Amino acid sequence: MDDSEIRTRIDALVEEEHRLRDSAEHTEEQRARLRAIEEERDQLWDLVRQRDAKRQYDEDPDTAQVRPKSEVEGYLQ
Repeated sequence: MDDSEIRTRIDALVEEEHRLRDSAEHTEEQRARLRAIEEERDQLWDLVRQRDAKRQYDEDPDTAQVRPKSEVEGYLQ
């Protein structure tokens, strides 16, 4: 995935998240989907940051890889 594809996917996830959060009631299925969206979005933002860092140090950004959810979700803000 290139940067524009990653950012397009992030935007789509954010739109879906907003639609789900705007609904009056949340089913267990919707809550599970929201968790999945948050995890995937965090992974993609991590990938964007990896790619930016690789460019900064004259490395190939295409060597950046999506990290496991368990690793990305464990980061401190």
